[in-house]
Amino acid sequence: MKLKKLLALIMTAAMGISMAACGGDSGSGESSAKAEAGKESGGDIYKIGICQQLEHDALDQATKGFEEACKEKFGEDKVEFDKQNAQGEQAMCSTIVNNFVSSDVDLILANATLPLQTAAQATSEIPILGTSITDYASALGIDPADWTGVTGVNISGTSDLAPIDKQEDMLLELVPDVKQVGILYCSAEVNSEYQAKLFAEELEKDGIAYKEYTAADSNEIQSVVTNAVGECDALYVPTDNTMANNTEIINNVCLPAKIPVIAGEQGICAGCGVATLSISYYDIGYKAGEMAYEILAEGADVSAMEIATAPEVTKMYNSAICEELGLTIPEGYEKIAE
Repeated sequence: MKLKKLLALIMTAAMGISMAACGGDSGSGESSAKAEAGKESGGDIYKIGICQQLEHDALDQATKGFEEACKEKFGEDKVEFDKQNAQGEQAMCSTIVNNFVSSDVDLILANATLPLQTAAQATSEIPILGTSITDYASALGIDPADWTGVTGVNISGTSDLAPIDKQEDMLLELVPDVKQVGILYCSAEVNSEYQAKLFAEELEKDGIAYKEYTAADSNEIQSVVTNAVGECDALYVPTDNTMANNTEIINNVCLPAKIPVIAGEQGICAGCGVATLSISYYDIGYKAGEMAYEILAEGADVSAMEIATAPEVTKMYNSAICEELGLTIPEGYEKIAE
């Protein structure tokens, strides 16, 4: 009898210990505290590093669109941005991106070609989204024959490529008597070279003569543009970060010479162009933000995500320069805000 009572006491004690281990009140409180501590430490907050190549309205709009899309999709308190500007410098871009990798961000937004190329070299594991990139194959050194619209690696994003054929149509519409077109871009920007090639092909189809004029950096722009206006009736400037940052120099040469400039995007047109078939950089940035949510919150495979393009394009004109050159703009163009 005494033995039975002893065994009963031992079993009761064992059950009590087992219940405590499996989650009595005190254990449940401890687990909840640990969960709350995890939230407070930011365990469920997505950290995104943003590297923007330089300060320019188009790139600024893309970054803005990306941030706003992320805040809307994730929730403002669920996403943190480390936003850095490389000021157009390769060394600074490398430092920024390497710091992102060292701090183990959840995703990198590469705004423009140089940040994309730098990020691609820095990590093969952290998801990278590009924006304001014209041609990903050229930027990443992928053979055009092998390009399928996806990179197959830890990179995807949005493209700022507007329809080149329609830009060429615009030039012929506004300057119908053009004899030779100058194609102006920075030789250091592979995306610009890609657009120049496409534009030249369109001119060849229409039997229009052309000549390419390239500047290695901003120091060469004035002399290169001076040569171009002496030989051409009109200029085409694709989306090009170097040219976008030096539109005043281009305008100071072209406007007195009465040479119209067709621009690849709105920012360049606002500074030195007569018209552009422009995309919204805010929209492509916003789309990249939606892609970030799909990757981080929904588990989408970045390597299989197709490069996205702008949902629409808009014909726009620079009223001040058009008036100065005596150009009449047809219906269907939107005036660029001054």
